[in-house]
Amino acid sequence: MLDDLDIKVLRKLQQNGRTKRNELAEEVNLSIPSLSERLRKLEENKVIEGYYAKLNRHVFGYDIMAFIVVIMDSSKNYDKLTEHVKKTPEILECYSVLGEGSHIMKAVAKNTEELEKLLGKIQSWPGVTRTVTSFVLSTIKETTSLDI
Repeated sequence: MLDDLDIKVLRKLQQNGRTKRNELAEEVNLSIPSLSERLRKLEENKVIEGYYAKLNRHVFGYDIMAFIVVIMDSSKNYDKLTEHVKKTPEILECYSVLGEGSHIMKAVAKNTEELEKLLGKIQSWPGVTRTVTSFVLSTIKETTSLDI
């Protein structure tokens, strides 16, 4: 599915997603139209899922980051939980997991009062019996880059 040129393009984009097409084309020895076609196919095939700007949450007053494990009574409310998560902007990521709990969420809040409100909201969702929260003190590694 992917050839060596695709891998080279993807590695460059993971290093800097804002690389201009002409610069990227030059770095991988392709014409701009060839590179553009390659990128279109990678996007179409969902190899590239999107391009994002990573914002500094502190600039916007989000001083607290937490991981919240959600324990549910059963899977019958899975769809409702999914709907609530998608409508809650403080939840940045949510994963359905096996093991302790049914979901793990990465959330941000401006202060402990807001985090307490968020936890109350989550705990009121149908099927949620309990949450376990871990505060993030510092981030050692955070990346979306894959070793390809």
